[in-house]
This record gives sequence, C-alpha cells and structure tokens, in this order.
Amino acid sequence: MRIVLRKVTKTPLDFEVKSDEITFKGYLGYHNAKLILLKAKINGRLKKSCDLCAEDFYLEVNEDVEFFINDGIFEDDGNTILDVVESLNGNVDIEELLHSEIELIKSDYHLCDNCKN
Repeated sequence: MRIVLRKVTKTPLDFEVKSDEITFKGYLGYHNAKLILLKAKINGRLKKSCDLCAEDFYLEVNEDVEFFINDGIFEDDGNTILDVVESLNGNVDIEELLHSEIELIKSDYHLCDNCKN
C-alpha cells in the first residue's frame, strides 16, 4: 500500500495492512510543513527462533509505533531529536514500513517459554 504524502492532510488518513499473522493498523496525519505523523499499532504473532536454544516459537506482538515521515531529506533546525523516516520520492510504502518494524522486533533478544524458566 503506497500513499502519496502530499495527499495527507490534517484529517487523519487511516490504514491497515496485514502480513502473515501480523496486523499494522493506524493513521497518517499532517504535522507541519514537511513532517507527517504515523501513529499505529502492530498486533499478532511472529515465528521466531529462540536466541538461547534455537527452537522455533511464536512471539506475541503488541507494539505501539509512532514516528514522523519527512518528504525529502530531514534537516533538524535545532537540537530536537525525532524518529524520522525520509521519503525521497514523495510517497510512503506502508508494507515496507511494517516489514522494517517486524525486523526490528525480531532483532531483539527473545527466549522461548522453556528457556525463560
């Protein structure tokens, strides 16, 4: 699902995408001249290998996601630290953002139930 950033207004633009057993649901809203706020929730479960014993297990996911999307290269005017994704072509691919967030979740250290005990 690609969204053209110039079409995002102050009225939130809702979206929902699914990948396997994961749902990414939220909205995009105009924040200022170049920044678009993405606020969403990732729910579902992921198949993951335990980082201790390497056995596969399902990881329950319930994450809030919030960051900005900038139409072009982001230049910080001050010392404000923001989580910004840069779009160099004027649109954003929501499925690509979901897959990036899934990889971030998978990269954390996760243990299966047997290794937790």
